Amino acid sequence: MKGRTIGRHFRDSLKSISRNGWMTFASVSAVTVTLLLVGVFVMIMMNLNKVADDLERDVEIKVIVDLTADEASITKLEEEIKKVSGVAEVVYSPKEDELNKLMLDFGDDLRLFEQQNPLHNVFYAKAVNPQETAAVAEKINKLDNTFEVKYGEGKIEKLFSFLNTSRNVGIVLILALLFTAMFLISNTIRITIVARRRDIEIMKLVGATNWFIRIPFILEGMWLGILGAILPITLVTVLYYNIHKVLEPKLAQGNLFELLDFSPFIYQVNGLILLMGVLIGIWGSFMSVRKFLRV
Repeated sequence: MKGRTIGRHFRDSLKSISRNGWMTFASVSAVTVTLLLVGVFVMIMMNLNKVADDLERDVEIKVIVDLTADEASITKLEEEIKKVSGVAEVVYSPKEDELNKLMLDFGDDLRLFEQQNPLHNVFYAKAVNPQETAAVAEKINKLDNTFEVKYGEGKIEKLFSFLNTSRNVGIVLILALLFTAMFLISNTIRITIVARRRDIEIMKLVGATNWFIRIPFILEGMWLGILGAILPITLVTVLYYNIHKVLEPKLAQGNLFELLDFSPFIYQVNGLILLMGVLIGIWGSFMSVRKFLRV
Protein backbone atom coordinates (compact mmCIF):
# COMPACT_ATOMS: atom_id res chain seq x y z
CA MET A 1 0.00 0.00 0.00
CA LYS A 2 1.36 3.41 -0.99
CA GLY A 3 2.26 6.04 1.57
CA ARG A 4 -0.21 8.45 -0.03
CA THR A 5 -3.02 5.92 0.46
CA ILE A 6 -2.08 5.33 4.08
CA GLY A 7 -2.05 9.08 4.71
CA ARG A 8 -5.49 9.33 3.13
CA HIS A 9 -6.81 6.59 5.42
CA PHE A 10 -5.50 8.46 8.46
CA ARG A 11 -7.15 11.69 7.29
CA ASP A 12 -10.43 9.93 6.54
CA SER A 13 -10.49 8.29 9.99
CA LEU A 14 -9.90 11.62 11.74
CA LYS A 15 -12.55 13.37 9.59
CA SER A 16 -15.01 10.60 10.41
CA ILE A 17 -14.48 11.11 14.13
CA SER A 18 -15.13 14.85 13.87
CA ARG A 19 -18.05 14.39 11.44
CA ASN A 20 -19.90 11.92 13.68
CA GLY A 21 -19.69 13.99 16.85
CA TRP A 22 -22.38 12.40 19.00
CA MET A 23 -21.52 8.83 18.05
CA THR A 24 -17.86 9.58 18.72
CA PHE A 25 -18.79 11.04 22.10
CA ALA A 26 -20.84 7.93 22.96
CA SER A 27 -18.03 5.58 21.94
CA VAL A 28 -15.33 7.54 23.77
CA SER A 29 -17.54 7.74 26.89
CA ALA A 30 -18.04 3.97 26.91
CA VAL A 31 -14.32 3.40 26.46
CA THR A 32 -13.51 5.92 29.21
CA VAL A 33 -15.83 4.47 31.84
CA THR A 34 -14.82 0.89 31.14
CA LEU A 35 -11.08 1.55 31.07
CA LEU A 36 -11.34 3.63 34.25
CA LEU A 37 -12.94 0.68 36.05
CA VAL A 38 -10.31 -1.69 34.68
CA GLY A 39 -7.45 0.67 35.63
CA VAL A 40 -8.65 1.20 39.21
CA PHE A 41 -9.28 -2.51 39.71
CA VAL A 42 -5.87 -3.49 38.30
CA MET A 43 -4.24 -0.89 40.55
CA ILE A 44 -5.97 -2.34 43.62
CA MET A 45 -5.26 -5.96 42.73
CA MET A 46 -1.57 -5.35 41.99
CA ASN A 47 -1.09 -3.71 45.39
CA LEU A 48 -3.00 -6.49 47.16
CA ASN A 49 -0.77 -8.99 45.38
CA LYS A 50 2.30 -7.13 46.67
CA VAL A 51 0.91 -7.22 50.21
CA ALA A 52 0.41 -10.97 49.82
CA ASP A 53 4.00 -11.39 48.59
CA ASP A 54 5.31 -9.30 51.52
CA LEU A 55 3.39 -11.43 54.01
CA GLU A 56 4.77 -14.59 52.46
CA ARG A 57 8.35 -13.29 52.56
CA ASP A 58 7.97 -12.49 56.27
CA VAL A 59 7.25 -16.14 57.10
CA GLU A 60 10.32 -17.68 58.73
CA ILE A 61 11.36 -20.83 60.52
CA LYS A 62 12.67 -20.53 64.07
CA VAL A 63 15.18 -23.27 64.85
CA ILE A 64 15.84 -23.49 68.59
CA VAL A 65 19.24 -25.02 69.31
CA ASP A 66 19.66 -27.63 72.03
CA LEU A 67 21.23 -26.24 75.23
CA THR A 68 23.84 -28.99 75.21
CA ALA A 69 25.22 -27.95 71.80
CA ASP A 70 28.70 -26.43 71.92
CA GLU A 71 30.15 -23.88 69.47
CA ALA A 72 31.39 -26.55 67.08
CA SER A 73 27.98 -28.27 67.07
CA ILE A 74 26.22 -24.95 66.44
CA THR A 75 28.52 -24.19 63.50
CA LYS A 76 27.92 -27.66 62.10
CA LEU A 77 24.15 -27.26 62.50
CA GLU A 78 24.26 -23.97 60.63
CA GLU A 79 26.05 -25.61 57.71
CA GLU A 80 23.55 -28.47 57.70
CA ILE A 81 20.58 -26.08 57.68
CA LYS A 82 22.05 -24.18 54.72
CA LYS A 83 22.36 -27.47 52.81
CA VAL A 84 18.71 -28.39 53.36
CA SER A 85 16.85 -28.31 50.05
CA GLY A 86 14.57 -25.29 49.80
CA VAL A 87 16.37 -23.06 52.33
CA ALA A 88 16.98 -19.54 51.04
CA GLU A 89 18.85 -17.94 53.96
CA VAL A 90 19.89 -18.65 57.53
CA VAL A 91 20.59 -16.10 60.27
CA TYR A 92 22.14 -17.03 63.60
CA SER A 93 20.90 -15.30 66.76
CA PRO A 94 22.81 -16.11 69.99
CA LYS A 95 20.86 -16.31 73.21
CA GLU A 96 22.22 -12.91 74.31
CA ASP A 97 20.53 -11.29 71.31
CA GLU A 98 17.34 -13.19 72.03
CA LEU A 99 17.33 -11.82 75.59
CA ASN A 100 17.87 -8.29 74.28
CA LYS A 101 14.86 -8.68 72.01
CA LEU A 102 12.73 -9.77 74.96
CA MET A 103 13.90 -6.79 77.02
CA LEU A 104 12.93 -4.44 74.18
CA ASP A 105 9.46 -6.00 74.08
CA PHE A 106 8.79 -6.51 77.81
CA GLY A 107 11.04 -4.03 79.56
CA ASP A 108 14.22 -4.01 81.66
CA ASP A 109 12.74 -6.29 84.32
CA LEU A 110 14.21 -9.17 82.34
CA ARG A 111 17.70 -7.75 82.79
CA LEU A 112 18.00 -9.96 85.88
CA PHE A 113 18.48 -12.91 83.53
CA GLU A 114 21.66 -11.45 82.06
CA GLN A 115 23.65 -13.17 84.84
CA GLN A 116 22.23 -16.57 83.96
CA ASN A 117 20.56 -16.54 80.55
CA PRO A 118 17.97 -19.36 80.32
CA LEU A 119 17.27 -18.86 76.61
CA HIS A 120 18.43 -20.98 73.68
CA ASN A 121 20.58 -20.01 70.73
CA VAL A 122 18.39 -19.68 67.64
CA PHE A 123 18.62 -19.89 63.86
CA TYR A 124 16.11 -18.06 61.68
CA ALA A 125 15.64 -19.65 58.27
CA LYS A 126 13.50 -18.73 55.26
CA ALA A 127 12.34 -21.00 52.48
CA VAL A 128 13.00 -20.25 48.82
CA ASN A 129 9.29 -20.81 48.22
CA PRO A 130 7.31 -19.59 51.26
CA GLN A 131 4.53 -22.03 50.38
CA GLU A 132 6.97 -24.88 51.21
CA THR A 133 7.83 -23.58 54.68
CA ALA A 134 6.22 -26.54 56.47
CA ALA A 135 8.13 -29.09 54.37
CA VAL A 136 11.45 -27.27 54.92
CA ALA A 137 10.79 -27.01 58.68
CA GLU A 138 10.16 -30.74 58.83
CA LYS A 139 13.53 -31.46 57.19
CA ILE A 140 15.37 -29.13 59.58
CA ASN A 141 13.67 -30.73 62.58
CA LYS A 142 15.36 -34.03 61.74
CA LEU A 143 18.85 -32.55 62.15
CA ASP A 144 20.97 -33.16 65.26
CA ASN A 145 21.16 -30.53 68.03
CA THR A 146 17.74 -29.04 67.24
CA PHE A 147 15.61 -28.61 70.35
CA GLU A 148 12.47 -27.37 68.59
CA VAL A 149 11.45 -25.98 65.20
CA LYS A 150 8.65 -23.40 65.01
CA TYR A 151 7.07 -21.88 61.92
CA GLY A 152 3.49 -21.02 62.94
CA GLU A 153 2.08 -24.46 62.23
CA GLY A 154 -1.63 -24.36 61.60
CA LYS A 155 -1.61 -20.60 61.01
CA ILE A 156 0.57 -20.16 57.94
CA GLU A 157 -1.34 -22.92 56.15
CA LYS A 158 -4.51 -20.86 56.60
CA LEU A 159 -2.64 -17.70 55.56
CA PHE A 160 -1.32 -19.29 52.36
CA SER A 161 -4.74 -20.73 51.56
CA PHE A 162 -6.34 -17.31 52.00
CA LEU A 163 -3.68 -15.60 49.87
CA ASN A 164 -3.98 -18.17 47.08
CA THR A 165 -7.76 -17.86 47.09
CA SER A 166 -7.50 -14.06 46.98
CA ARG A 167 -5.11 -14.20 44.01
CA ASN A 168 -7.36 -16.60 42.10
CA VAL A 169 -10.46 -14.51 42.78
CA GLY A 170 -8.58 -11.39 41.67
CA ILE A 171 -7.51 -13.01 38.40
CA VAL A 172 -11.07 -14.17 37.69
CA LEU A 173 -12.49 -10.71 38.42
CA ILE A 174 -9.90 -8.98 36.21
CA LEU A 175 -10.60 -11.38 33.32
CA ALA A 176 -14.36 -10.92 33.77
CA LEU A 177 -13.93 -7.14 33.75
CA LEU A 178 -11.75 -7.32 30.63
CA PHE A 179 -14.32 -9.39 28.77
CA THR A 180 -17.05 -7.00 29.88
CA ALA A 181 -14.95 -4.08 28.65
CA MET A 182 -14.40 -5.77 25.27
CA PHE A 183 -18.13 -6.46 24.93
CA LEU A 184 -19.28 -2.95 25.87
CA ILE A 185 -16.68 -1.10 23.82
CA SER A 186 -16.98 -3.27 20.71
CA ASN A 187 -20.75 -2.98 20.75
CA THR A 188 -20.59 0.79 21.11
CA ILE A 189 -18.18 1.03 18.19
CA ARG A 190 -20.42 -1.33 16.22
CA ILE A 191 -23.29 1.13 16.60
CA THR A 192 -21.21 3.86 14.97
CA ILE A 193 -20.39 1.57 12.06
CA VAL A 194 -23.99 0.35 11.66
CA ALA A 195 -25.04 3.98 11.26
CA ARG A 196 -22.72 4.18 8.20
CA ARG A 197 -23.41 0.80 6.67
CA ARG A 198 -24.79 2.38 3.48
CA ASP A 199 -21.45 4.11 2.87
CA ILE A 200 -19.69 0.74 3.20
CA GLU A 201 -22.10 -0.91 0.77
CA ILE A 202 -21.65 1.88 -1.80
CA MET A 203 -17.83 1.66 -1.60
CA LYS A 204 -18.06 -2.08 -2.02
CA LEU A 205 -20.29 -1.79 -5.07
CA VAL A 206 -17.97 0.65 -6.84
CA GLY A 207 -15.08 -1.78 -6.54
CA ALA A 208 -13.23 -0.86 -3.34
CA THR A 209 -11.34 -3.78 -1.79
CA ASN A 210 -12.24 -5.07 1.64
CA TRP A 211 -9.05 -3.76 3.21
CA PHE A 212 -9.43 -0.35 1.55
CA ILE A 213 -12.82 -0.06 3.27
CA ARG A 214 -11.72 -1.68 6.49
CA ILE A 215 -8.54 0.32 7.30
CA PRO A 216 -10.21 3.73 7.94
CA PHE A 217 -12.64 2.08 10.35
CA ILE A 218 -9.83 0.22 12.11
CA LEU A 219 -7.90 3.48 12.45
CA GLU A 220 -11.05 5.17 13.73
CA GLY A 221 -11.40 2.46 16.37
CA MET A 222 -7.77 3.05 17.35
CA TRP A 223 -8.40 6.81 17.76
CA LEU A 224 -11.51 6.12 19.83
CA GLY A 225 -9.49 3.80 22.07
CA ILE A 226 -6.74 6.41 22.50
CA LEU A 227 -9.21 9.21 23.23
CA GLY A 228 -11.09 7.01 25.67
CA ALA A 229 -7.87 6.13 27.51
CA ILE A 230 -6.76 9.74 28.13
CA LEU A 231 -9.15 10.49 31.02
CA PRO A 232 -8.68 7.10 32.79
CA ILE A 233 -4.89 7.49 32.58
CA THR A 234 -5.13 11.00 34.05
CA LEU A 235 -7.52 10.02 36.86
CA VAL A 236 -5.66 6.84 37.78
CA THR A 237 -2.35 8.74 37.91
CA VAL A 238 -3.74 11.53 40.11
CA LEU A 239 -5.60 9.06 42.33
CA TYR A 240 -2.62 6.78 42.93
CA TYR A 241 -0.24 9.70 43.43
CA ASN A 242 -2.40 11.09 46.24
CA ILE A 243 -3.06 7.69 47.81
CA HIS A 244 0.65 6.87 47.74
CA LYS A 245 1.56 10.28 49.15
CA VAL A 246 -0.88 9.97 52.07
CA LEU A 247 -0.63 6.28 52.97
CA GLU A 248 3.01 5.41 52.33
CA PRO A 249 4.47 7.41 55.29
CA LYS A 250 1.89 5.88 57.65
CA LEU A 251 2.49 2.36 56.39
CA ALA A 252 6.26 2.85 56.67
CA GLN A 253 5.89 3.69 60.38
CA GLY A 254 4.01 0.48 61.04
CA ASN A 255 6.46 -1.69 59.05
CA LEU A 256 3.52 -3.87 58.05
CA PHE A 257 3.53 -3.59 54.28
CA GLU A 258 4.22 -1.10 51.52
CA LEU A 259 2.42 0.11 48.43
CA LEU A 260 4.02 -0.35 45.04
CA ASP A 261 6.30 2.56 44.18
CA PHE A 262 4.57 5.29 42.17
CA SER A 263 7.17 4.88 39.43
CA PRO A 264 7.39 2.63 37.44
CA PHE A 265 4.10 1.06 38.58
CA ILE A 266 1.84 3.88 37.39
CA TYR A 267 3.50 3.88 33.96
CA GLN A 268 2.87 0.16 33.67
CA VAL A 269 -0.82 0.60 34.54
CA ASN A 270 -1.17 3.54 32.15
CA GLY A 271 0.54 1.58 29.40
CA LEU A 272 -1.89 -1.29 30.00
CA ILE A 273 -4.90 1.07 29.86
CA LEU A 274 -3.69 2.65 26.61
CA LEU A 275 -2.88 -0.72 25.03
CA MET A 276 -6.30 -2.09 26.01
CA GLY A 277 -8.05 0.94 24.56
CA VAL A 278 -6.19 0.66 21.26
CA LEU A 279 -6.57 -3.11 20.91
CA ILE A 280 -10.22 -3.21 21.89
CA GLY A 281 -10.99 -0.27 19.59
CA ILE A 282 -9.26 -1.97 16.66
CA TRP A 283 -10.84 -5.32 17.42
CA GLY A 284 -14.32 -3.83 17.79
CA SER A 285 -14.04 -1.97 14.47
CA PHE A 286 -12.60 -4.97 12.64
CA MET A 287 -15.35 -7.33 13.83
CA SER A 288 -18.15 -4.82 13.29
CA VAL A 289 -17.27 -3.80 9.73
CA ARG A 290 -16.72 -7.39 8.60
CA LYS A 291 -20.42 -8.25 8.28
CA PHE A 292 -21.10 -5.26 6.03
CA LEU A 293 -18.41 -6.28 3.54
CA ARG A 294 -20.55 -9.15 2.28
CA VAL A 295 -22.46 -7.36 -0.45
